[in-house]
Amino acid sequence: MNTSVLSPVQRTHAARNLPRYTSYPTAVAFEAAEAVGAEGWSGATRADERLSAYVHVPFCKRMCWYCGCHTTIVHTYDRVDAFHVTLMREVDLVADRLGEHDGLAHLHFGGGSPNALSPEHFLSLSGRLKDRLAVRDDAEIAVEVDPGLLSAAFVEAMGEAGVTRASLGVQTFDLDVQTRVNRVQPFERVAQSVEQLRAARVGGLNFDLMYGLPGQSPDNVFASAELAVSLRPDRVAVFGYAHVPWMKKHQVMIREADLADLDGRWAQADAADAALVAAGYVRIGLDHYALPDDRLAVAARGGRLRRNFQGYTDDPAPVLAPIGPSSIGQFRQGFVQNAIATDVWSREVSEGRLPLQRALAVSAGDRLRAAVIERLMCDLVVDVGVVCREHGVAEDRLDAALADAGALQDAGLCVRDGRRLTIPESARRLMRVVAALFDERLPQAKTRHAPAV
Repeated sequence: MNTSVLSPVQRTHAARNLPRYTSYPTAVAFEAAEAVGAEGWSGATRADERLSAYVHVPFCKRMCWYCGCHTTIVHTYDRVDAFHVTLMREVDLVADRLGEHDGLAHLHFGGGSPNALSPEHFLSLSGRLKDRLAVRDDAEIAVEVDPGLLSAAFVEAMGEAGVTRASLGVQTFDLDVQTRVNRVQPFERVAQSVEQLRAARVGGLNFDLMYGLPGQSPDNVFASAELAVSLRPDRVAVFGYAHVPWMKKHQVMIREADLADLDGRWAQADAADAALVAAGYVRIGLDHYALPDDRLAVAARGGRLRRNFQGYTDDPAPVLAPIGPSSIGQFRQGFVQNAIATDVWSREVSEGRLPLQRALAVSAGDRLRAAVIERLMCDLVVDVGVVCREHGVAEDRLDAALADAGALQDAGLCVRDGRRLTIPESARRLMRVVAALFDERLPQAKTRHAPAV
């Protein structure tokens, strides 16, 4: 197992606090929804276009100390039961306000842990979504699950609901690391979940792995990745732990002294990469890997890879409807986010209002910069002049941003040829630094983001 070494200049860039660019502008730029008139955006959908939806379940049965999600722990089911009732109402509200469309092509359940719902409630929710949002027969239906607490009954419900893809939060198979982050789940338990999901005809499997957790080293990251690929998931995402205890209070349970420094994190990411590439997985964007015949890999080869709030996707839909507290969506006019606090979200829905709390109307300039950033994040190459022409502006519109590429080229992070920018393979993990060249809003909120590596 070989690991690369950061140069001093690259180390400086790798330590920068930068967004993950799942959208542009990023969520930190959002403002009050009523200030931008976002309530009417969902009615402007088009009859010939397909939609996507994201459903957020903000509950878990255990708190993982590394978690950066909007979630809470429930010890009894009463609170989840009440949540389910409100969520069903919200589905109706969303459906009633959407304009005409050509059906829902992608449906994603995230959290939290969607398997915090009972199997019966998951089935009834799935049925309501299918009925009210016209989920297409060929839709991808994806569910994030906690494999350590995944019951056979919930897997059976997933199969009955027509779930096509499950994403398993594996993170690590090292028992010491699992103990330090309060997420103990032996390899055998995850393997059992995989077997059950495949038996239920949930055909696509994703694994999430992490580096930068307390107690991790290149060796145990490599070992976890090797165990993961022995189960042959279709996709693997490798995320770096973001230590932001000022935003996520439970992360104080992780001692900073137990975390690797920047060079250590880089070596751990290298270790995961080595195991995955050796097993035949191809690199996708910033942090994803896929088997060569997986839809994500096919989309990447064809230049059709996209980026949204769930990460990398082959979903081309221009509309992403948000459902559930904190859920973020996208319409032609801009981005929206539901109320984060479950009680606020519940009150809005109960009073017959879409629970939109924050939003951002996007300008033509935002769309132009978003297109450049997305292609860099997906393809590692972009012809800025061509993108400008496609957006109906002069090819030199973003030349001021390109002018700053020289320093990054000197650092080995990109290669500039006229208005064409290419990120070399050796700098793939630092692509956010290059994308940030086109982020004119970054100075407003750079302290809200985690380091680039």
